[in-house]
Amino acid sequence: MRDDLHKHLEFIQNVISRMASNSFLLKGWSVTITAALFALAAKDSRSAFLILALFPALSFWGLDTYYFRQERLFRKLYDNLRLASEGTAQKVEPFSLSTEKYQRDVRRWFASLWSPTILAVHGVIVGTILVVLSAIYFGWFK
Repeated sequence: MRDDLHKHLEFIQNVISRMASNSFLLKGWSVTITAALFALAAKDSRSAFLILALFPALSFWGLDTYYFRQERLFRKLYDNLRLASEGTAQKVEPFSLSTEKYQRDVRRWFASLWSPTILAVHGVIVGTILVVLSAIYFGWFK
């Protein structure tokens, strides 16, 4: 039975690691695509590329928030399984990866958009795009 518990915890930990890896990759892609579009905008002196940069930046922000929330849900499952093995939490079905019970314990997707860990990267990217667009529109660079 103890081996089953360890295996179950290992399965959950693998899912958490995958979610964290996906989140890391999305942050990298967001920075890369935004930087490429900034370079195109500077090269061709066209602010249309900056407006275009908002779409992937906002999309990656939303996707990263999804993975962040999923990671939190699986962490709740992991903690509950760990505590259930000590008899201090509700029982978890063996080898279940369902996070349905924890939906209320973790902030919703929209609320997670404003989490400091998400906002620190994606908020800065979107904010930078908006500041540069404003600077171009209001002629701050002239």
